[in-house]
Amino acid sequence: MAHTSFSIVLVFLLWCLTIAGGKKLLSEKSRSAITELAPASSDGICSSMVKTQGYTCEEHLVTTKDGYILNMPRIPVGRSKGKPCNRPPILLQHGLFMDGITWLLLPPEQSLAFLLADNGFDVWIANSRGTKYSRQHTSLPINSSDYWNWSWDELVSYDLPATFQYVQDQTGQKLHYVGHSQGTLVALAAFSKDQLLNMLRSAALLSPIAYVGQMTSPLATKAAENFVAETLYKLGIFEFDLKGGSVAKFLRDMCKSTAIDCTNLLTSFTGPNCCLSPSIVNIFLDHEPQSTATKNMIHLSQMIRQGTIAMFDYENAVENNEHYGQPSPPVYDMTKIPNDLPLFMSYGGADALSDVKDVKLLLESLKDHEGDKLVVQYRNDYAHADYVMGENAKQDVYEPLISFFKLQ
Repeated sequence: MAHTSFSIVLVFLLWCLTIAGGKKLLSEKSRSAITELAPASSDGICSSMVKTQGYTCEEHLVTTKDGYILNMPRIPVGRSKGKPCNRPPILLQHGLFMDGITWLLLPPEQSLAFLLADNGFDVWIANSRGTKYSRQHTSLPINSSDYWNWSWDELVSYDLPATFQYVQDQTGQKLHYVGHSQGTLVALAAFSKDQLLNMLRSAALLSPIAYVGQMTSPLATKAAENFVAETLYKLGIFEFDLKGGSVAKFLRDMCKSTAIDCTNLLTSFTGPNCCLSPSIVNIFLDHEPQSTATKNMIHLSQMIRQGTIAMFDYENAVENNEHYGQPSPPVYDMTKIPNDLPLFMSYGGADALSDVKDVKLLLESLKDHEGDKLVVQYRNDYAHADYVMGENAKQDVYEPLISFFKLQ
């Protein structure tokens, strides 16, 4: 029985790697976000992934209103240098169980972050709370349950506003936004609540995640239906860390004792990616996966089971009333996204996580969007990982995306 439960857990974790008994939510601190330039680090993203390719890079720290200290590298100019002044800023937001290195895995002539810098943009790379470079807090220790007491609701309420505000303050300009997987979910949720729009020029959403009730991964659905994340939370596992000893050992044991092809797990959970080279998968595994909160996993499970986009459900009318002033959690209404917000959206026919049927539900919510403000690209052969690691992504997705931004 224990092995069955842990196998479901592992499947669920691996699914989340590619996307992206309740403790109470942390109350919002009254202080403003704190910002600063981070000291140089030999193992930071700038030193390990950017400067080695001949690009200028700065490490910045942003403190959210609830006390999480986020690392945010900046690539202010392209490899040919030039003047950094007045370049339009752009913020890149990774997905779940990923970090900012997502945008730097491919060679410079293929990675989106480098391509944007070489095309005249001021590039800022977000690292969400709990990931390798964003594991500090003003008062909470990393190993405390309170540190991990959050779901993607808090990314909407705290992380995104802090990073948006910091970039605008540093550059004096509104910014463009690119999200992948969970990075699209948090943006769509914020836009639906009329948040961040006064700091935003346009947004590009790759493998958009909003509705997930029709996800085609049967293992992910089974994990949600079996309340695996909830069970782990009750067992006192507040941080999901695939690199942790117990999970890693179980993975090795499972690979030895089952028929699962552990050399091809990425494809098994993302769908059949068309354009990944073996070398890029190895580079990916050198840096990922990253941790997230068990509570976040519970939230995603709720979305799969219910097929809706709502805030975290405490599954108790009293607790929901305490947090939301109503017995059920508020819904993020995608129809409330402003019809004149410039959006670029690209989704793939082979994506097992951002399923075509779920994306069509999202597009139905956007049916009244102004025609010249919504660009929708469909790649029949693309799966989830192709959008950040595909060898053909430059010409298939990134070049149209850059053209879109230049028109805004």
